[in-house]
Amino acid sequence: MGALISVASGKGGVGKSVVSANLALALAKGGKRVILADLDVGGADAHIMFGELNPSVTLTDFLNKRVSRLDEVAIPVTIHPNLRLIAGTGDTLATANMVYARKKRLMKQFRDLEVDIVVIDIGAGTNYHALDFFLMADIHVAVATPEPTSVLDLYRFIKLAAIRRVLACFLAGSPLSDVLSNRDFTSVEEVMEVAGAIDAGGRNAAAAMLQSFRPGLIINRVSDSSQVNVLYLRKILHQYVGGDLMMLGHIPEDPAVIQAVRKFLPVIEAAPECPAAKHLLAISAVVGQLVPVSADRSPKERNQSKEKETRILLSNPTFPQGSHASFPLNPEVPPASRQPACASTIRRTSGRVA
Repeated sequence: MGALISVASGKGGVGKSVVSANLALALAKGGKRVILADLDVGGADAHIMFGELNPSVTLTDFLNKRVSRLDEVAIPVTIHPNLRLIAGTGDTLATANMVYARKKRLMKQFRDLEVDIVVIDIGAGTNYHALDFFLMADIHVAVATPEPTSVLDLYRFIKLAAIRRVLACFLAGSPLSDVLSNRDFTSVEEVMEVAGAIDAGGRNAAAAMLQSFRPGLIINRVSDSSQVNVLYLRKILHQYVGGDLMMLGHIPEDPAVIQAVRKFLPVIEAAPECPAAKHLLAISAVVGQLVPVSADRSPKERNQSKEKETRILLSNPTFPQGSHASFPLNPEVPPASRQPACASTIRRTSGRVA
């Protein structure tokens, strides 16, 4: 089982797919066997980044059971022998509104892929698919731009992901399942208060799960005048969510990126000496250092991650106000440590489809 790296964003148009494609190729160039999987369900475009305009097979073939294994839709990419691509689904109602059984089957199959790393390009937004696919990974990466709207959407995404992660612990065979699954929550603390009143042990398990949740952040399209709420964002995440962000690096605004997309190539292949390519390669090196941490998990921890799916309805969040602060440019790499997992596995609740 390879390490799963999910790449997501709070809103579209921030360059998430560009980051995913370049990250996957950079890791492949570094000697890893890599699959880039496009899980932007209903809006897939990762195949365009590699000039695969009409993939012979796509994720739809797996979802519709025309093939039995996810590995069968991973097609070779001509740019590098270590990289394969799982092209995403077409824009259809059946795939954009994937039912529970399909999603469960898909998430299980990702753990069975025989590669070193799977980079998963997640669809933008805070829908169930985006949150669940983001959380199933070992390494979580969020992409944003310096614009205030992007930062605000990023906060919303990280907060809802944290709520969903904590609820997953409480809904794992808990008598609180019916209470929690039918209630809207705007903060993690609300979940803790409701569940902690009945099950102190469950609250402790969820607290450990939350403490281990530290997504990596990439700021894209940075200019000399860019300012972003990263310092303030980290503060309010501590205060309102209890989690933190790890700064992986930034990517400067660079016309070479658009030119590379028009050539159907990742920019690290089309223009490896341009500023954006150099920063993407540096970010890939930082992410590469995180992979052994995820790979060095016990069989028990792997099995717990394998069953980490959530089926809870979440509410629309509210946003605290605050001022802007310049973001740090130096990436962070946490010390190698194993990620604590929720003590329980997840099961389907009340026949709910999510």
